Amino acid sequence: MWRSLAARPGGKLLFSAAMCLRVPYFRTVLPHIRDLRPGRCEVSAPKWWGVHNHIGTFHAIAACNLAEIAMGMLAEATVPPTHRWLPKGMSVNYVAKAETGLTAVAELEVIPEFGDDGTELGVPVVIRDKAGKPVVTGTITIWVTKKPGQREGTAPRSSS
Repeated sequence: MWRSLAARPGGKLLFSAAMCLRVPYFRTVLPHIRDLRPGRCEVSAPKWWGVHNHIGTFHAIAACNLAEIAMGMLAEATVPPTHRWLPKGMSVNYVAKAETGLTAVAELEVIPEFGDDGTELGVPVVIRDKAGKPVVTGTITIWVTKKPGQREGTAPRSSS
């Protein structure tokens, strides 16, 4: 879906809206997917009253939500269709006040081989403000396993 929409006018926003239909909680940060490919996702979110905390900055958990979007889209673009992924844990550091809209980048230095055994994968995420200053850093750990009934080199069965 990303490949067919991203190059079209308004396509990235349309993709972002479709993602929010699939995962409704994500719409609370008004995400905009900017780049998506195996091993990398960049997503931005504006600073608006819906993500404010008690001091008027981007709420820490809203920033975590943005990190999870970046990681989840990276996982969808990276994990083969014969496998599935589940979040296992999240470790974050709040390194500065987030006083502007934010951009989260989830990026893997190396894309691992996903075999028959489960793979634990730490996905690093850096969230920056509009000036490019890191405000949140973290790692989201996912567990990747072969889908039930999948053999090496086979595509998943479609349900009819």
